[in-house]
Amino acid sequence: MTLVHPVRRVAVIGAGPAGLASVKYLLAEKYFEVIDVFEQRSSVGGAWNYSPSSKAGISTSVPHLNPHEPAEKPTWMNQPGADPEAVFVSPLYDRLETNIPKDLMRYSDKAFPPDAQLFPKHQTVKQYLEEYAEETKNLIHFESQVVDVRLNDPSISTWDLVTANLHTGAETTRTYDAIVVASGHFTVPYLPEIRGIEAWDKSYPGTISHSKFYDTPEAFRDKKVVVVGSSASGLDIGSQISEVSKGSIVVSQRAESYLAASAPGDKIICPEIIEFLSPSTHDRAIKFADGRVEDQIDAIVFCTGYFYSYPFLSSLSPPVVTDGWRTKDVYQQLFYIDHPTMVFPVLSQRVIPFPMAENQAAVFARVWSSRLQLPSRAEMHASEESELANRGDGRGFHILPFPMDADYLNSLYDWATKSKQRSGLDRGGQGKIGTYWGERERWMRSKFPEIRRAFVQRGDRRREIKTLAEVGFDFYQWKQEQEQNARL
Repeated sequence: MTLVHPVRRVAVIGAGPAGLASVKYLLAEKYFEVIDVFEQRSSVGGAWNYSPSSKAGISTSVPHLNPHEPAEKPTWMNQPGADPEAVFVSPLYDRLETNIPKDLMRYSDKAFPPDAQLFPKHQTVKQYLEEYAEETKNLIHFESQVVDVRLNDPSISTWDLVTANLHTGAETTRTYDAIVVASGHFTVPYLPEIRGIEAWDKSYPGTISHSKFYDTPEAFRDKKVVVVGSSASGLDIGSQISEVSKGSIVVSQRAESYLAASAPGDKIICPEIIEFLSPSTHDRAIKFADGRVEDQIDAIVFCTGYFYSYPFLSSLSPPVVTDGWRTKDVYQQLFYIDHPTMVFPVLSQRVIPFPMAENQAAVFARVWSSRLQLPSRAEMHASEESELANRGDGRGFHILPFPMDADYLNSLYDWATKSKQRSGLDRGGQGKIGTYWGERERWMRSKFPEIRRAFVQRGDRRREIKTLAEVGFDFYQWKQEQEQNARL
């Protein structure tokens, strides 16, 4: 499929990890006349902007089932001698560390500092992204919120993009040939509907919360706490709260997480909650699927994830979001099929997002600069239907656990290398290329739950750990052992 209209003007929505990678690869094509980045925050990094003060007194409705929320409004933070800064709620919390080792998490052309701990703290990641973005900051419109994106001319797939200046409220409309939707998907929390939860929440207001609004365990000191969910954040938040809670925390999970750092000696493991028991007959009690009842509960933290949500895309038809569980009408988890001048980088979950953003950007930048072609719309729709048949039309559609993520990452790399060469580009006309996972990277990816467990089990000493070898993981030793075993 050849694009009907040349792409010369590109807008990138968001200056987080995916948006920043997108800009690097668009610039590397030396083809586009305009690249504008619109970021509602006051600095780069997206969700990696830690904002504890913005969480004060903020919560979500219980249950929370609607992905179609309006754009979030900022909290204005006063800065000495400077204009107030626009701050948005981030899912980061005070003691957050990545759950990905730095050697795997990195962009292809920038390593994390050698003195950073093996699983970096969020402050380290923020600084890393600031440095990565340095040469592109002149393209970024900060404190500029995208409020509407709609087709300008459906026959050639151009777009009108409306932004609001968060200081003045003034709106500006610009027309672009292509749009990168890099706004992330950690904004609208999902909090499930469970029998009795609304009445329970009304009787005990403030008891139920979502991980998005968690910052430190201190608020849970000497309380009986239930943590719902076994994601990376659920495990980490649960571990932190268990340090100060009254007795062992209760963990509600459908299955044990592959990221679990230790045996469940410090927690009570239960299946999913099936009912919040009536306040008129019970004392702050819930019932689990195995019949167990826990009462006198002081706090419940739902670590149940987020919806896909794009409040500025409400005019699109077909819609890209209906129930919020996936982004619809996408080819290769990336291109909006009916109008492939719009892309959605890093929709996938359980992946390594920075290199994924790079490799996807390498592909769509080449498509838009006419160095790669897409299949026909019919073929792209057929591809999505095939994915739906394999993964379903729900939360599983965007989940790519290892080795699926590694295979997808490398397929993007291979796709980009098939592009036409163009004089003046790097690598002899091939252009900027991303990350390819060879045997070492795939080994690291397959082992990182074990690596993470070994790291966490070091307690406070983990802050001194900088390399894989320090927690007993050495690829070259492992490979040598494999070769020796093969010869036996």
